Order: sequence, then structure tokens, then C-alpha cells
Amino acid sequence: MFRDIGGLVLLFWRTLQALPLAFRHRRKILEQFYEIGMGSLLMVCILSVFIGGVLALEIGPVMVERGLANFLGGIVGLGLCRELAPTLMSVLIAGRIGAAMAAEIGSMTVYQEIDALRTMNINPVHYLVLPRITAIAVGLPMLVVFADLVGWMGGALVCSTNQQIAVGMQSFFANLRDTVEVKDLIHGLVKTFVFALVIGTVSCHQGLSTIGGPRGIGRTVTKAVVNSIVLILILDYFLTHLLVQIEK
Repeated sequence: MFRDIGGLVLLFWRTLQALPLAFRHRRKILEQFYEIGMGSLLMVCILSVFIGGVLALEIGPVMVERGLANFLGGIVGLGLCRELAPTLMSVLIAGRIGAAMAAEIGSMTVYQEIDALRTMNINPVHYLVLPRITAIAVGLPMLVVFADLVGWMGGALVCSTNQQIAVGMQSFFANLRDTVEVKDLIHGLVKTFVFALVIGTVSCHQGLSTIGGPRGIGRTVTKAVVNSIVLILILDYFLTHLLVQIEK
């Protein structure tokens, strides 16, 4: 475990040192950005609609019983932008993009393509890791902003069509506008940015550490996804605590 943590920190530090070379690798960054963004957009849209809808469906009847239906828009909006959208979208990207990164780099490691890059004096961190971490660090926060908007729409749709709730879309969005502030969006985006760095670093590190044949690649993908999700959930608490203290 400590060896893996040390390897993660070292890989992330080497990637930060290589950051000035990002413009040189802009084509690979754009390729990864397209895969992360456009390739995941439909899944993010579907997931966000139902997250917002379920949140409204669970909270709405309880608030209506207590005469607090007018505050439903703000609660759904805050829950999505501060917690649910950053966490669940990061878990989704860890399962989809993180697994793909680990499998691709892991197969290159197993079949000695990484050694071939080193033989040609090409740094694997510059050529493989930097574009992926840069792309996911930019792409995931953008996906979360889109998920917030779609999730709000899903929550408003459920509130306006469910007879037990019966809160109009105009009232829903009016309360959301009065409750959700820019700092709440920034709160979620800061967490998302950190989660993106975690996913990219863990996935690339696991890929570069792959040993064995196809079975080793399978273990690498599993470890990359599981470790990313565990770190996301652990860091979620500490980041939330830190950001709440800063906001005070």
C-alpha cells in the first residue's frame, strides 16, 4: 500500500514537472479530451436526469407535508451541485475512462511498448500520462457543470408532474436561483478537479505498474477503478470539511 502511495505521489510530481510541455502534446490532449467529453456526454445526461428526479421524488413529499414545498428547488440544486453531481460523475468517469486508461497503458507495459518508448528516448510520462491527466482535469469539471444543469431540469420536471409534490417549474427555479450561489458551484468544481487528478493519476500508475499477461491487465483495470472510487469517497469528506471551513 505504501509503495503504491509513493508511486502515485512520484508520478503526479513528474506530471506536474512536465506540465510546460502540454502545448507540445496538444493533439494527444485533444484526442483524450474528446474521448472523455463527447464519449461520456450521453451517459452523463441520462444519469443526471434521473439523479435530479430521484432526489426530488424522495425529498419532495416530505417537504410538502411540512409546508416547505417552496424550498424544494434550493435543496435539490444544492444537493446536486455541491455533492451528488461531482461524486457520482467522478465515479462514472472512473469506471469508464479510468478503466480505459489503465487497460491501454497496461497493455503497452505488458507487450513492452513502454520499453520501446524509453529506447527511443521518449519519456512515457510526457507522452502517455501528461495528456491523459490534463484532459481529464479539464473535461470532468465541464461534464459536472452540464450534469448540474440537466439534473436541475430533471428535478424540476418531477416536481411539476408528480401530483404528491405539485411544485411548478417557475417556483422551483425561482427558489433555486435564490438559494444556489456561485460559491456553491465552485465548491463542487473544486472537488471535481481533485477527483479528476486522482482518477488520472491512479489509472496511469496502475497501467505503468502492470505485470503478467492478459490476466495482469484485468487485475490492473480492477485495481484502478476500485482504488479511484475509494479515494474519491475518502477525499470527498476531507475536501467537504475543508471547503466548508474556508467558506465560513
